[in-house]
Amino acid sequence: MKTGGRLIVEALQANGTDRIFCVPGESYLAVLDALHDSPIRTIVCRQEGGAAMMADCQGRLTGKPGICFVTRGPGATNASAGIHITMQDSVPLILFIGQVASHAKEREAFQEVDYKRFFGDIAKWVVEIDDASRIPEFVTRAFAVATSGRPGPVVISLPEDMLTSEVEAPMALAHTLVETSPGEAEIDRLEALLNAARRPIAILGGTRWDIQAVQDVTRIAEAWSLPVGCSFRRQMLFDHLHPNYAGDVGIGINPKLAAAIRQADLVLLIGGRMGEMPSSDYTLLKSPYPDQMLVHVHADAGELGRVYRPTLAINASPAAFVRAFARRKGPAAPGWAAETAKLHAAYLEWSTPPQTGPGAVKMGPIMTYLEKALPEDAILTNGAGNYATWVHRFHRFRRFATQAAPTSGSMGYGTPAAVAAKALYPDREVIAFAGDGCFLMNGQEFATAVQYDLPIIVVVVNNGIYGTIRMHQEREYPSRVVATDLKNPDFAALARAYGGHGETVERTEDFAPAFERARASGKPAIVEIRLDPEAITPTRTLTQIRDKS
Repeated sequence: MKTGGRLIVEALQANGTDRIFCVPGESYLAVLDALHDSPIRTIVCRQEGGAAMMADCQGRLTGKPGICFVTRGPGATNASAGIHITMQDSVPLILFIGQVASHAKEREAFQEVDYKRFFGDIAKWVVEIDDASRIPEFVTRAFAVATSGRPGPVVISLPEDMLTSEVEAPMALAHTLVETSPGEAEIDRLEALLNAARRPIAILGGTRWDIQAVQDVTRIAEAWSLPVGCSFRRQMLFDHLHPNYAGDVGIGINPKLAAAIRQADLVLLIGGRMGEMPSSDYTLLKSPYPDQMLVHVHADAGELGRVYRPTLAINASPAAFVRAFARRKGPAAPGWAAETAKLHAAYLEWSTPPQTGPGAVKMGPIMTYLEKALPEDAILTNGAGNYATWVHRFHRFRRFATQAAPTSGSMGYGTPAAVAAKALYPDREVIAFAGDGCFLMNGQEFATAVQYDLPIIVVVVNNGIYGTIRMHQEREYPSRVVATDLKNPDFAALARAYGGHGETVERTEDFAPAFERARASGKPAIVEIRLDPEAITPTRTLTQIRDKS
């Protein structure tokens, strides 16, 4: 006879869970008690949204479900920000929520929420476990659902009395990973389409990749001399200095790359959904009928033909597809090899940061310094805002599992993601980028980094405004500023108050020594860059945007 709480923890262990992220609550005390005697590491966070984003980062970097526990009502609704990120980003995650006791349900009891209704549109599966003896069944199924097809979040509601009840239950077994592989006929047809093409291009995206898959797709690109782009915030899928890399297909795309995609006669889309951001609002590939021949490879059959009608649909995970296609040899001298070289040269030019700009701090030289200073396996995280352009456009990702950023454009992600990444890879450097508005949405998770001695470095780009919104505001309603000015704390002092290391950068030349002191401190650190709000993009000022509106 075991309690429901004990069965939950045993099922997690059976499915390979090594850590969970949580904010504690009395609604799932029985689980917390079982974790006391478990080898699973418990990381307590400061807000449920941050905890869910940490679990997302774990799932994003490993391909295995990140695990998050929160309490009912406000705890669960706080976590919903992370669940929305995870759903749109196709990341495996399981959120466990303590629920009111069974006798109190449907009475609007203390902090009661109907989670099937609340999470129904932003989770892949939502279930409430009423019978503790079925915990092994439901938890193992949750792992299977979260990782199969298009990965995504599963939400499990745990009534408080169910967790304390003692029952007999079968021993939990690990879930079976469901792999979808391409057929030989599909590979034959793709090979024929590529041989007939004159201007092909490959775009990588989505999840269910691993190191071997990245190596396989590199071999494919080399064999066929294919230019390769990476979808929005999936840049870690291809080495940016490889001669076949053409650039990122996302917000602020290189115009030369956008033109190449529009003019392509064949687009090979592997793993991605080509949503609104990477498709430039469905203009690079027109919906529902692209101008180009489209070969769409996706692990979930429901995504094939959902937005675009493909010429060839291949229902396969990215890893299985590239493993199969890498065995085929490309043409000896493809006619598009010169175009591939031109696109890579255009990327190198596009990704060289400008060294000038308004104000005493120039972000271009800072990015140039970081490119030289950071090792290839450094992990970069960020949330959303104009500051992120400096990372996406000018950082050259070299390896798999070095990027964690939300394709959903959610603010507040960078700091909690950095905490999770450093817990996962303690020997690698982890740098979070955040705007001033972005940081203060989940900046309290810096305390989690201090508590667990996780020496992340958070680069806070402080321009005193919600920069992206101000940019749009000045373009659409010039000189009518409202709701976008911010008055911020001294972020370096805040870092020290938390027990970390703090630096303030007010001149370009101050950044390198400040960053090195942060590195040498051995503590979680914040390096605040006080940026002129005029430096709103790498190439345009706020005044220029206002005057051209």
